Order: sequence, then structure tokens, then C-alpha cells
Amino acid sequence: MVRGYFGVGVERISKALNMGSIFRTAHAFGASFVFTVAAVYPEQEGRLADTSNAPASLPFYNFPDLGSLMLPKGCALVGVELTDDAVELPTFRHPRQAAYILGPERGSLSPATIERCEFVIKIPTHFCVNVGIAAAIVMYDRLLNLGKFAERPGIPGGKPTPREAPVFGPPRFRRKVDLFLAPPPTRVTDID
Repeated sequence: MVRGYFGVGVERISKALNMGSIFRTAHAFGASFVFTVAAVYPEQEGRLADTSNAPASLPFYNFPDLGSLMLPKGCALVGVELTDDAVELPTFRHPRQAAYILGPERGSLSPATIERCEFVIKIPTHFCVNVGIAAAIVMYDRLLNLGKFAERPGIPGGKPTPREAPVFGPPRFRRKVDLFLAPPPTRVTDID
């Protein structure tokens, strides 16, 4: 189980099948919402790739431009782009609340979008991959980074070391609650 939430979106994307693929993958990975910025999403065409019909199952926001993009309070906008100063994905600590935004098929995120991002990350590849594949890699890395999985074995084919179950102690009270722990009075005269 992963704490927090995330959304996935695309800026100026033009191919409905790529959007459909991203939305389906986001739905499969448990995204809380999907969105577009300055893009047109013909859902009928997108559903050829999005067989889960993600926009019918989770919130879909279609922002006409970057200025209208609104995210929940505390939600970090994370750009996915091959730039020299972007953080390489294997070393990135994902925020608990994040919205990942990817650029168009034959282009990059706009400079204004990169400026607005709290973080910019890149997948360490020799050249860019399909936008749908890039989104899937980022979501999978988020799951590995924030998920509660057993440790990988030290040798190929070895058994993973199970995570220990959390141990919870007795409740801790921050204020005096003795009055609330005592049995209630049985008569009005018992109250001081």
C-alpha cells in the first residue's frame, strides 16, 4: 500500500492512443486523477488504448492552458523531461502528493511548465522513449519508492526478506483524559 496520492497528466499531447495508454496505466497503478493541459482528448479514440475507461472511473481534468492548471494544496507538480539538470529517476524520492506531467510526442514540456514544476525528473535513457512508456516507468518507480514491499534478495532467485509487521503499543494520551476513562456518574448528586 502506498500512502498519499498522485495524478498523471500530459501537456500539448496530440495522439489520443498515447493519452489512452497513459490514462489506463494510471488507473492500473491507482492514480487519483488524470489531466491534460492544452490538449484535445477524443475519448472514443483514446478508449482504443484505454480499455479500462479511466476517465469514467477517476477524475479527469482538461485544462485549456497552463494558467488554468489547478492542483490540490500540497500537491507537487513533477515534470518528466530529458534536461541536463533534471534529477535521474532512480535517485528521486517521490513526494507523497504529486502530479506528474509529461510533454507531447514530438516535443518537450514548455519552458513555462518546467518553471512551474517543483521537481523535474528524467529517465536515464540514451534517447527519449514513447510518452506512454515514460509515464508507466515513472508510476512503477513511484510504487517501488513509496510502496511497502519486502526487500529484494541478495542473490538472483532468492526469497525476499518479508517486512516485519508494525507493532502498536497501548494508546498514548497527550492530555489528561482520566475524566473520560472513569465510569460515568450514575446519579446527578455524584457529580462534584
